[in-house]
Amino acid sequence: MTQARADIPAARVLLVGMMGAGKTSVGTALARMTGWPFLDNDLLVKKATGIAARELLNHHGEGKLRDAESAALTEGLRVAPPVIVDVAGGIVTRADDRRRLREAGFVVWLRARIDTLVQRVGRGGDRPWLGDDPEGALRRLYEGREPLYLEVADHVVDVDDVTPEQVAAAIVDALRGPASRS
Repeated sequence: MTQARADIPAARVLLVGMMGAGKTSVGTALARMTGWPFLDNDLLVKKATGIAARELLNHHGEGKLRDAESAALTEGLRVAPPVIVDVAGGIVTRADDRRRLREAGFVVWLRARIDTLVQRVGRGGDRPWLGDDPEGALRRLYEGREPLYLEVADHVVDVDDVTPEQVAAAIVDALRGPASRS
């Protein structure tokens, strides 16, 4: 792992956003840039439950998946800053989890247009929510989640037409505060 950069204030960065927004790619790029550890949500879910998210949804239902996402968030919050945590896209659907996010660190909403999300997720692959109509599913999910992401976000980065490295640089700039943007 690279040496942590002293010019960036230590923080717990919590990446939120829809599936396809690039949380894993941005988190990885941000970890390379800062030298901080990156915790991937899928791995946190598997660590907390022993089961992958898709399997949880398919065999145990939405409630169990949401419980697992909350447990994954708890795992991520146990790590002292500085750390970067990829948070499940649906974590914002529970009021208690939104409260925990707001209290736990610097929440960055990786915001993307629907067409960007559709392009990135393709036919859905291992994403448990998309079914046979990824675009329709994303539109429905986004409609309910958009105000919730805005509620928890300390910072919003539009991720359309930019690289994960550019998004990571914008997050570093935000962490440094307004003085670094002059």
